[in-house]
Amino acid sequence: MAQTESQVLSLELEKVRTKVPVLFDRDDMFFSSIEKKNVEKISNRDMRIPLEIRPGGKSRHYNPDGGDLGRGDASQYAHAVVNTQHLSHAVEITHKADIATDDGRKAVLSAFKKNLATAIAEFRRTNEALAMTGGNGVLATITAVDTTGAKDTYTLSNDFGAKLLRFGQTVSVYNAALTTRRGGDEIDLLDLEGKKVRLETNIAGSAPTDKIVFGGLTATPPVSINGVPYHHNNASTGSWQGFNRADYPEIRSNRVTASAAFSPPFARLALNKIGDRLGGEFKRTKVEAWMHPCQKQAYEEAGQFVSIIQKKASEEGLNLYFGDDMQMAGAPIKDSYYWDKTRIDFVNKNIWGRGVMEDIGFYGDKHGRKLFEVRSADGGVAAAWIFYLVTSYNLFTDNPAAASYISDLDIPSGY
Repeated sequence: MAQTESQVLSLELEKVRTKVPVLFDRDDMFFSSIEKKNVEKISNRDMRIPLEIRPGGKSRHYNPDGGDLGRGDASQYAHAVVNTQHLSHAVEITHKADIATDDGRKAVLSAFKKNLATAIAEFRRTNEALAMTGGNGVLATITAVDTTGAKDTYTLSNDFGAKLLRFGQTVSVYNAALTTRRGGDEIDLLDLEGKKVRLETNIAGSAPTDKIVFGGLTATPPVSINGVPYHHNNASTGSWQGFNRADYPEIRSNRVTASAAFSPPFARLALNKIGDRLGGEFKRTKVEAWMHPCQKQAYEEAGQFVSIIQKKASEEGLNLYFGDDMQMAGAPIKDSYYWDKTRIDFVNKNIWGRGVMEDIGFYGDKHGRKLFEVRSADGGVAAAWIFYLVTSYNLFTDNPAAASYISDLDIPSGY
């Protein structure tokens, strides 16, 4: 009887492809650009940023024939304050996962070395996400709740969708006003396309308009990194770096409320508002137009409507799209998939900085330790290792009047 394939199955070699694709992103474009700019080393005490907040002197008509010249005054100064926020990133791996992959004859890559190599990139991506938040750690807004299967599945608003969230991330659910923390748990399903996340349990009372907040925050309201919408904000309520927004219009940034699809006059108006506040010289200071690619597409479509194709008497490839070297009212366009889809922010990097107590690094590294053993429930040593990345910093700006943004833009179809 002929030998069958099933009888020689144990002799067959199993092919494992050595290339391991990454099925998620680790972008940190905006955070990296700020990281390379103004960096101030600070202690646990708030950093002061002196500001010339109001002009001095008094101008008036006077009578040169013995008239009274009157009294004067001088410039007024105040200071903004920056405090640090403390962040950690923990990576844990069992001893078995380590020894099962620690040689090229056992695995296509070392699990331990791979985790070690990607940890900082992952942590930087976390900081990129927080740079998109308004000082409260809000990463998403819930629009619908499904409690099927003893787990909460949340549909999220279109401005960010689930983009700022991460599979396995621990998050909290707060009410819309951030005055009540309903509870928290880990994300065990993340659907970027569907703009949905699922938590491992039901969160009692969760409802549409609730907020999903970065893990580790329990205060009401929560306090986190002061990101773009914190500094690029024209609100007349609340506070900014120690200033009451109601009392100091000088520290409000410039805003153009679109409530419509993108239109070229919005950008020119946004930049002219900077000039109106600070003068023509400052208006000509180089700024960058940061936006989600969906708004870059809307801008490109406006250009396509007014373009003329000049055809040469030769064979040419057709390309109806513009390249990446785009400008908006003279400002270079920077696109980020983390950006709020309803905003375009004109960012002046010269006014941005970081107040840093501790740069990103390994916890315990100063004392010669990077790896820590995990303890079991009975106090013994567990067969696993853990290491932590930590940082303490905050983002600041020293001139909100030099910032401008377009808000409430329509999101193009498909996004």
